[in-house]
Amino acid sequence: MGFANVGDYGDGSWGKINLAGQDVIQTGSCGVQRTQTLPFLAPAPISRLLKSQPEVIVPDDHIDTRGHKSRERRCVSRNEVRDPREMIRFVVGPENTVYPDILGKLPGRGVWVSSTREDLEVATKKGGFKRGFKGNIKVPADLEDQVVDGLRRHVLSLIGMAKKSGKLFIGFDQVMSAARADALGWRIEAFDGAAGARGKIRTLSKAIAHEVELPLPRVIGCFNSQEIGAVVGREAIIHCAIPHGRIAKSLGFSARRLSGFIPLVPEGWADAQHEAF
Repeated sequence: MGFANVGDYGDGSWGKINLAGQDVIQTGSCGVQRTQTLPFLAPAPISRLLKSQPEVIVPDDHIDTRGHKSRERRCVSRNEVRDPREMIRFVVGPENTVYPDILGKLPGRGVWVSSTREDLEVATKKGGFKRGFKGNIKVPADLEDQVVDGLRRHVLSLIGMAKKSGKLFIGFDQVMSAARADALGWRIEAFDGAAGARGKIRTLSKAIAHEVELPLPRVIGCFNSQEIGAVVGREAIIHCAIPHGRIAKSLGFSARRLSGFIPLVPEGWADAQHEAF
């Protein structure tokens, strides 16, 4: 049976708690121990734990172990320094052609552009890539399509990662049960799904979020049911949800980049005005 330290009592003694949640053993400064029995400590729902956490947690790959701030990069479209999580990196590949590096890990010199359609257009038509790469390069006509395709695949891959790690609720019944139990981090709704079922999930999840005083769950509705089903091993899936946590935060960064090119909430939805992002 394990114990965990619970802190200094201020008189030179320290306490530790039985991980089963029953006994606290306090050791005095002279080495004398005394035991105090506490009521059973039930685990808190994640919504309660999140209230003491920062709104944004920087992913590990952006943490400087020396305690410095996360790295920043200059956008060649705006000519300003920004967080790389809000931008897309580009590299020069074969035949001196520009390619998007969605994960930001390809070798070679990189040029960063803010993740919006307008910024990419400025970088393409007003010499941003030429200045960034310090030379003549070729910008393919379908560069924007490559970016959108890469961002879409990255968002879908994170949904698949949530499934593999057991952090994805699949189907109407699972999502509704999860929404009743605690606040949801993200809702994924197929754009070809029915508005009625989507509305029931939205109403319940918003009510729970208000109750626990957390942000309203955001929605991704730019994929069809076959695309969502393919990443979770099903033929077609209409409703999914992800709880608050690391995967939800990573999904948020990726979804925001994608939203600079396509709307996450389809304009054709009759209830689009009720969805939050």
